[in-house]
Amino acid sequence: MIAAERFERAAVLGVAVAEEARRLIRLHLMPAEVGEDGKVVVDVPMPDAAVVTALLDVAADCFGERGESVEEMRQAALETLLQLADFDTDSRLNATPP
Repeated sequence: MIAAERFERAAVLGVAVAEEARRLIRLHLMPAEVGEDGKVVVDVPMPDAAVVTALLDVAADCFGERGESVEEMRQAALETLLQLADFDTDSRLNATPP
C-alpha cells in the first residue's frame, strides 16, 4: 500500500469517527442544558458514554490536544471532531431537533 492510499484511508476513518461522535451526541441531545457561557451540556448515558469518551481520548491523542485537565483535552478534541464532520449536510446533528 502506498503512502497516499494510507493517508486517504486514515482520512476516511477520521471522518467516520467524527460522524460517530456526532451521532451519539445527537442521539442524547434532548434534553440538554445551556450553561451561562453558552456551552451546551449533553448527558450521554452508559454505554454510549464509554464510546464517546474513548473517541475523544483517541482524537485528543491524534490531534495533539493539550490542556490543564483531561476534560479540557476532551473538549478540545470534541470541537475539532465536530469541525471535521461539519461538511456533511446529511448529518443528524445538523437537523432540527424533534
